[in-house]
Amino acid sequence: MKKFVADHFEDFVNRKKPEVALVNLSADFLDHDEPSGPQVGPEAAVAMMKAAYQKWPDLHVDIEDMIAEGDKVMVRNTWRATDAASGKKIEFHGFVLWRFANWKIVERWATLTAPREA
Repeated sequence: MKKFVADHFEDFVNRKKPEVALVNLSADFLDHDEPSGPQVGPEAAVAMMKAAYQKWPDLHVDIEDMIAEGDKVMVRNTWRATDAASGKKIEFHGFVLWRFANWKIVERWATLTAPREA
């Protein structure tokens, strides 16, 4: 599961392939912390990342720590990007907890810090 999550972040964020969510997330995926409120299904995640790529074209995430136990993987990560409108470099940090079933991500909880200039 740790490799699955690492590969998911690499494709979904760093390689800017939002469609990977349609493969990696279950059809009934529940995102408890989607910016627009809790969402069911992978489509909201795809839309969120497409908007993020527009705002921060060079968006990149680094996994700092990862812990797996049972059906869950917890990740601490650092996000870096340049704001397309201002040209300012930003950085923010987060924790994400993923729950798995049948080798799909079925739930997500996330906490992010506010972006700050890097």
